[in-house]
Amino acid sequence: MNSKNLRLSLVFMVSLQLLSSCKDQQHESNEPWQPLFDGESLSGWKQLNGKADYRIEGDEIVGITKPDTPNSFLTTTQNYRDFILELDYKVDSTMNSGIQIRSLSNPDYRDGRVHGYQVEIDPSDRAWSAGIYDEARKGWLYPLTDNAKAQKAFKQGDWNHYRIEAIGDTLKTWINGVEAAHLVDDQTQTGFIALQVHSIGKDEEAGKEIRWKNINIITDDVEQYTKPMSLPALNTKNGLTQSEIQDGWKLLWDGKTTEGWRGGKLDRFPDKGWVIEDGNLIVLATGGEESAAGGDIVTTKQYKDFDLKVDFKITEGANSGIKYYVDTELNKGEGSSIGLEYQILDDARHPDAKLGNHEGSRTLASLYDLIQADPDKPVNPIGEWNTARIVSKDNHVEHWLNDVKVLEYDRNTDAFLQLVEESKYKDWPGFGTFEQGNILLQDHGDRVAFKNIKIKEL
Repeated sequence: MNSKNLRLSLVFMVSLQLLSSCKDQQHESNEPWQPLFDGESLSGWKQLNGKADYRIEGDEIVGITKPDTPNSFLTTTQNYRDFILELDYKVDSTMNSGIQIRSLSNPDYRDGRVHGYQVEIDPSDRAWSAGIYDEARKGWLYPLTDNAKAQKAFKQGDWNHYRIEAIGDTLKTWINGVEAAHLVDDQTQTGFIALQVHSIGKDEEAGKEIRWKNINIITDDVEQYTKPMSLPALNTKNGLTQSEIQDGWKLLWDGKTTEGWRGGKLDRFPDKGWVIEDGNLIVLATGGEESAAGGDIVTTKQYKDFDLKVDFKITEGANSGIKYYVDTELNKGEGSSIGLEYQILDDARHPDAKLGNHEGSRTLASLYDLIQADPDKPVNPIGEWNTARIVSKDNHVEHWLNDVKVLEYDRNTDAFLQLVEESKYKDWPGFGTFEQGNILLQDHGDRVAFKNIKIKEL
């Protein structure tokens, strides 16, 4: 080939590369990316919790460690539900950090501590960058223990690229184009995005840096732009995370069978009134009468001191409850079995919300007919899941709703016994004072779904 033809060939090859590049850029420009950082100011962001320094250098946000302060979070002032997020970061090799997604900060939850899903930034030898951690809640949800390819994808001392998809109950992450995590978990539907600077001890060297840039998000028609992932999904529904197992939690319901449960007045599970659908344990609507169909169900085992969590979803006007320290021998007649009750109710539509021995003592999360839950409790709308939590240790009991404590009391005290004496329970001997008892899910004739029923004996 002569020199003229060689030059023409080179020009043609370069032209093809430029054309291909233009096509790629045109495709990317058609995607509805929006910048979360304008490159000039921190407008649309605010800092929560710790006092680490955040500053702007060129087109980068720089986070700088400060000793003797908690984890710091630069959070978006806007909440996001379904989205695709991409960004670049470069981190000091001795730091730990993360990207918070669907995260929250409520005054009643650990004094406003930021909590929620975190896409880990981990430059240590463990190399779990792009794994999914649950900050200030459940701990590790998706570590990279079995994903050597993703562990090797992190570039020490260089810029790394994350792609994070949060669509419905599915979270997916990539690090430098490598598949990292694929999680199905529906605890939090919406929340802010945040850039974390991890806390350091008093004796640790201050001034370590992490840098972020090219922070862009898609929020419109996100399903159109989602990327397929070959990693099998880890589904936490009716399951336990690695951290929960290590912490002593056990499932009270396996999500598939009736094992571990029986009717409150039966030696077997009810033949009607309850169904299992899509991993949900559902009491059916039968007209709103208490225990008129399948009846209550109770655990086959009794519990003394415990930490209990139950996700529940109610329908309009529904009434139900979670009872504890139940003695199924107390009431063999009509109606529900007897025990302390965490009330489940549609406060806005059910008349019980205005009844009770004490005003408000039959509202959602209240100790039924005895103590009202905080009226400012965080309640998710009808059709969405809420999380009930009951903690009982040495006769001290707490009711929680959606990670917020809404009431507490002490059993077997004069004040408690006086409340019982003034209530509908005064004629039941030993009510609320038993050392141990069954846990009960109530059939009140309204459709209510339950899932993720788990317990830790204390």
